[in-house]
Amino acid sequence: MSAGVVELRVWRTGRLAPALARMATGRRMLRGTPGLRFAKLLGTGSGRTFTPRDADPHHWALLTTWDDQGAADAFAGSRLVRGWDSVAQEQLRVRMATLSARGQWSGVEPFSPAAPPSYDGPIAAVTRARLRASRALSFWRAVPPVVDALTVAPGLRLAVGIGEAPIGLQGTFSLWDSSRALVDFAYRSPAHVATVQRTEPARWYAEELFARFAVLEVEGTYRGRTP
Repeated sequence: MSAGVVELRVWRTGRLAPALARMATGRRMLRGTPGLRFAKLLGTGSGRTFTPRDADPHHWALLTTWDDQGAADAFAGSRLVRGWDSVAQEQLRVRMATLSARGQWSGVEPFSPAAPPSYDGPIAAVTRARLRASRALSFWRAVPPVVDALTVAPGLRLAVGIGEAPIGLQGTFSLWDSSRALVDFAYRSPAHVATVQRTEPARWYAEELFARFAVLEVEGTYRGRTP
């Protein structure tokens, strides 16, 4: 699959009911959207344990992949986006181009490289996994040291837990100053390296995905600041 633009939108809402209503109807509203290749409506959380206690009932997200920038631009005026905007107290939009991706999400490969490998600028990363139920407890025990290391990682601008469900379908979105900052954390943080080395023998995941993106635009704020 080739695609030119990836976007993450995050909305902060004051009341839970309007957000849940839009989550319930959003998938149907996305059907037939011109130029849309892939879309996931997501809950968010702190990502500290990847269990339901992390859930943030006030922040909700939409991750999309588009044919081109024109299709992504047109979506800004859609009924779905206007509906979320009308109940949002804060919004963040990050537009990206894929640098690299491996793995699948719901059985498909949603991201395909569309940016030059020589890109030198802010980097975003998406990780997503479907946990094996029989291995979930082992995974949850392994998470806290990695999260502690991530929160103090040099060059990290933003880290948000994302997921399609409170249990078993979870991931992260992170935004970094540079590729070097991301690589330093991924390959030089002892906690992260140790967890990666355990991943295959522990058989935590039934499906997994990791993707890196060149950050093209950042608009809006998350928790009061622009990352």
